[in-house]
Amino acid sequence: MAILPILRYPDPRLRSPCRKVELFDARLATLADDLAATMRAAPGIGITAAHVGVLERLTVIELEGPGSLRVYVNPEIEWFSPELQRHTEGSVSMPGMTDEVERPARIRLTYQDLAGGTHSEEADGLLSVCLQHEIDQLDGIFWIDRLSRLKRERLVKKYNKNKG
Repeated sequence: MAILPILRYPDPRLRSPCRKVELFDARLATLADDLAATMRAAPGIGITAAHVGVLERLTVIELEGPGSLRVYVNPEIEWFSPELQRHTEGSVSMPGMTDEVERPARIRLTYQDLAGGTHSEEADGLLSVCLQHEIDQLDGIFWIDRLSRLKRERLVKKYNKNKG
């Protein structure tokens, strides 16, 4: 497993929609392993292929520590609950920056595994937040796009000051 370089905001690839994975092979499995290693080193609890400049619909999430890794290929949200929840979010591509984002409390999604098998799953709580966050990234929506303009401008200004 390799630790890959993470794109940093405002790299334009972070706002590029990712293409559907068509080939389920050893390269895809290696990329998933490398993403897991990169996410752990960041550290983070979720990362997409887009975060490392590979514009394919692949994300890995690990909420409960080692052994709890979840891999989602071509994830698509089919349903959002009308109830909302607020959660503090951030990104491995914008280290040190967080803010509260409001999202649906529950979702249902379809995705494929590394062998190409199709699955359906419902999620709530932190897993729901993470999936929505990472699927946004795969769709070319960076997490700060979910903030008000004022909050986003303040956060970017603070980020630019801190990284400089």
